[in-house]
Amino acid sequence: CQPVPKPESRVEVCDLNPCPPRWKVTPAGPCSSSCGLGLAVQLVSCVQTLHGQEVLQEEHLCPVAEKPLTSVPCVIRTCSYEWSFSEWSECSTSCGNGIQTRQDFCLSSLTHKPVNPLFCRHFPKAIVVRGCSAGPCPEQEGTLSPGAELQPVTPATHLTTAAAATEHRHKDLDVPLSAGPREQTKPSGGEEITAKRSFLCVCGNLFLNATGIINMTGLESRDCTVAIGRPLREEISVTILESSLNCSAGEVLLFSGRMMWRTGCRKLPQSLINSRTNTLIVKQRVVLPGNGVILQYNSRTATKKYYQDCDQQLFGPQGEIVNPVQLPDGRQEVVCRTFITVAPRQRISIRALHTDLGPEGNQTHFNYILVRDVSTMKTVVFRGKQQFLWQSTGSQAEIEFHE
Repeated sequence: CQPVPKPESRVEVCDLNPCPPRWKVTPAGPCSSSCGLGLAVQLVSCVQTLHGQEVLQEEHLCPVAEKPLTSVPCVIRTCSYEWSFSEWSECSTSCGNGIQTRQDFCLSSLTHKPVNPLFCRHFPKAIVVRGCSAGPCPEQEGTLSPGAELQPVTPATHLTTAAAATEHRHKDLDVPLSAGPREQTKPSGGEEITAKRSFLCVCGNLFLNATGIINMTGLESRDCTVAIGRPLREEISVTILESSLNCSAGEVLLFSGRMMWRTGCRKLPQSLINSRTNTLIVKQRVVLPGNGVILQYNSRTATKKYYQDCDQQLFGPQGEIVNPVQLPDGRQEVVCRTFITVAPRQRISIRALHTDLGPEGNQTHFNYILVRDVSTMKTVVFRGKQQFLWQSTGSQAEIEFHE
């Protein structure tokens, strides 16, 4: 360009407005598996560039729906070990419902011989116990045939049985589970017993109405946990109407959701708590019997979209999850999530009836399922064509379908 006159160099200011907050991802840590598919944890933070420097901001200032995953898949090398199983045993009963079992062992794919199970410790393992039925038992007056009390070990039967037992336990109550803020007249006789039962029934319940009052006073249990759930597009706000908690004795109220965690005791009356999502867990820890709080909750359309169009919310006691989800406009999201919330007194079982995530040997494109136990935040990965049975330790779970 020497023959051509060189223009003068100059600098012009193009925009004086600061850049909006954005998500920043640090490099992933070590892979959780020594071979095969594992998980690597990466730090995700909300930052904003001000005066040429990155400043850490609160997470709610960044677009929630665009938040990167904190756990990403990783592969170091192809594994040469896998779980193998024996044939199922015969049904444990000659009639009625029983169980079948099978033995598991770690197999070397090179020698096709069993090795120490430690070599397979990073691989999800299929179920080794399942329900079976040996046909109806002959009627015998006054006696139960062997295995007649057993139920097939399937999530649907387990949850349905638990729900039926709960319904039977409360079917004689005519009062709502969330009793009013205070009794206007003192009940007598059977009314007093019914009112006492209604208070005891509050603990461990899941409330799905758009609004309501939950009375957590006068309970005999030390810990009382309730859950509030609404559709994905909504968020929940809670107002504490009354509180008789003894803060100096260690009594406390805990609120937890997918995007918030808060505890409190002092200055609770008339305070407002916003879940920012569609579910909220309230746990009351009382040292002195009779103390407690009265809550009023309401739901409204969420101010910010914290979910994707293909996400789903299930509240139990049972349901079916199908992926991929086809959106009305024909689009298909890359990552779809299913949130499951049941009553705090219940637990969740997830059984894969059919799984086909493509060839396991594909090193460039991964299809896998993440199942997360919300109470412990422990995540399990399932891939390939593996069928599985997963059980939670708490009352909330999340499933992510990656493809």
